[in-house]
Parts: sequence; C-alpha cells; structure tokens
Amino acid sequence: SEKLLKLAASVPRESLVAPGTCFGKFTKSQKFRLSVTALDFLAPYAKYKVWVKPGSEQSFLYGNHVLKSGLGRITESTAQYQGVVVYSMADVPLGFGVAARSTQECRKVDPLAIVVFHQADVGEYVRNEDTLT
Repeated sequence: SEKLLKLAASVPRESLVAPGTCFGKFTKSQKFRLSVTALDFLAPYAKYKVWVKPGSEQSFLYGNHVLKSGLGRITESTAQYQGVVVYSMADVPLGFGVAARSTQECRKVDPLAIVVFHQADVGEYVRNEDTLT
C-alpha cells in the first residue's frame, strides 16, 4: 500500500529488506512455506480451485482438512498433490492447500476421505495474529 511505502521511506536503506506484503517464510530445511497473506494475490490467478459447502467452511477455517462430504465443486482435471485455492460456494477465497486426490478419484471415495490437505486459511489472521507479519 502507499501508506506502507511512505513509512518505509523513513527507514535507512541498509536496514530495509523490502517494503510490501510477506508471501511466506523459508523453513529450516530451506523450503518455502506460503502464508495466508499471499491469498489475495494468488486467488485471482489460481488454475485449480476447490469450493467447500457452507457446513465445511468453519471446519476449514479452524485448520482442518477438507473432506469429501464437505466438497462442493472441484476444478476439472485437478491432479493429485496439486496446489489449490479453497473457495466458499459464494466465491470468497478462504485459503489454500494441496489436493489429496485427483478429480476422478474424488468421485469414487467415501464421504470421510480427505480431499484437500490444509495449508493456510484466513482464520490464521485470528489464530496467529501475533506471529503474522
């Protein structure tokens, strides 16, 4: 935002890494873990999407995986272990995760099978407000 950019102008260049939005952090094993702060930038360009039923939204926002019983729709030809953006049925981005099963497998599995592994959701703003930067 422009407000943040103006505030960053008062910090010496040696002390400033970059003004802007934090997309994630590197783990100790040097893997990059996306943070929920990147959701607004990823959602419009997502190729693979999953929509959850209203009853499953709250469960996902508490940090749980998406089950087949809570799956509303899924983008056609989504491969297994593909990154997906999770939406509510009203097309509001809720978070993102990894597809645990392909689109074809989702049609055949039992209702209690995990369809999307949870990675991040907008509920983290409340749960982890101290650590989010």
